[in-house]
Amino acid sequence: MSRKYLGKQSNKILSKDQFSILDPIDRGVETSKYNNLILAKHGIDIWNAYEFSYLDIDLKPRLNVLEIVIPMNSSKTVESKSMKLYLNSFYNQSYVSKKDILNILQLDLSKLCGASVKVNFKKTFSEAPNAHSLIDAKTAFTKSNTLYKFDAFRSLCPVTNQPDWAVIYISSEPKINIQWMVEYLSSFREIGEFHELCIDKIFSATKNEFHVSKLSVYGRFMRRGGIDINPLRSSSSSSVFSNHREFGQ
Repeated sequence: MSRKYLGKQSNKILSKDQFSILDPIDRGVETSKYNNLILAKHGIDIWNAYEFSYLDIDLKPRLNVLEIVIPMNSSKTVESKSMKLYLNSFYNQSYVSKKDILNILQLDLSKLCGASVKVNFKKTFSEAPNAHSLIDAKTAFTKSNTLYKFDAFRSLCPVTNQPDWAVIYISSEPKINIQWMVEYLSSFREIGEFHELCIDKIFSATKNEFHVSKLSVYGRFMRRGGIDINPLRSSSSSSVFSNHREFGQ
């Protein structure tokens, strides 16, 4: 797998064309690795960028948090290191208003992803949902339509082999076997996958194993380089999840 910047030195990247910094990841190429992968009908990837800086009209530096929402049915998504470099390219440029910045971001990211990407400045986060621990559960099966979480998820970056950590939320109908779920989620600890594909695989494997009619899987990954990525996959368009922050994020 060859990427523009991931696993390479990038401290001197300069570009007058900000859009060219972005490195697309073809979702179809990633999911085609797995013949029996069942993709969710609904889903988004929520990116929180905590270190977005720019100059205002008076050339005063500003630092804000961005929320970027990419639909799961976009043909492409963005390699995270290139997103960091792209967002960092705004730090020394002056803009009349926040609206001007959002327009640039939305146009560039929507063009790259081949879908309508939403970008907003974030001021507050939702409360974390109440959920039962899968690891400490005393029962053999989950309760239907009850939220559970696995707060020790580990996977590896497929290029750098560096660890990624996350809290995984799962809600299903009917019930699922807790021991199977814990063992399956633990199996990712030495697997190199992008965040989005991890959640796609968890959704698909759970669907295949238990033939559930309703299923939602939400991954809250810990931030790296000032950005966290949080994929949500669901069988329903109405989701109980929102953009909250875990303690480690």
